[in-house]
Amino acid sequence: MRKHPLIALFVCALAAAGSAAARDGVDVGQPSAMRKLVPAEGLERQAAQEFSQLKSQAAAKKALAPDDHPQTRRLREIANRLIPHAARFNPRARQWQWEVILIGAPPVNAFCMPGGKIAVFSGLLLGLQLTDDEAAVVMGHEIAHALREHARERIAKTELTRLGASLLSEFVGGGKYSGVFNAGGQLMTLKFSRDDETEADTVGLELAARAGYDPRAGVTLWKKMMAANKGAPPQWLSTHPSGRNRIEEIERHLPEVMPIYEKARLAEKSRSRQDGDAQR
Repeated sequence: MRKHPLIALFVCALAAAGSAAARDGVDVGQPSAMRKLVPAEGLERQAAQEFSQLKSQAAAKKALAPDDHPQTRRLREIANRLIPHAARFNPRARQWQWEVILIGAPPVNAFCMPGGKIAVFSGLLLGLQLTDDEAAVVMGHEIAHALREHARERIAKTELTRLGASLLSEFVGGGKYSGVFNAGGQLMTLKFSRDDETEADTVGLELAARAGYDPRAGVTLWKKMMAANKGAPPQWLSTHPSGRNRIEEIERHLPEVMPIYEKARLAEKSRSRQDGDAQR
């Protein structure tokens, strides 16, 4: 029997509504297809090598915080709450060998390299006196860069621009990726676009919220960053969105992530009560 057009339309609308209801959190779409020009496994191996070199250099300068350092433990506890939610944005994250280190150095900086290698500098964590919520937003942001594979995309676009589409095609076809990696340079200093930064802010908010950290800390974080970076170049001279624009974008996404945060907090309180009852 042929369905009436209005009935068919109604059924489709219900299905769409059900699908929308099943989704929660932010919507950043699919990662750039450009990243597929660079093999993930090779880039993650390179990242692991660079990260190992960074640790060796920091240790030689007595700047690598030991595993039992209170702030190292603090960062790893935050990461342990964020990481279980990473696969939501990139299934490969389940295979990553995650690692978190603290480097005692002045830069107000942190990064997460492909494959889950995270470094936080004391100039950021202690210099800005970050709360756990603010630290979680920072780490969520950096993890988001890795999950959305912004490094793969940046390197592919750099190589495409430098060598041209035909030459890159030869590299891909022949499996010769050395040019791609050389074009990328040091992964630790790779610059992301404004769109990448905005996307990482957005995904980072959701990661923090799902881990039970208050995403509103993104606002206080960037107020601190703005105060610490007086005299920074205006937005149009930087690949990073200005602090004020970042705050506005964060506030725009708070309605999407606050329900997730509240749900995570309720679940945490329930677990705490159950643990308390079990100990009695």
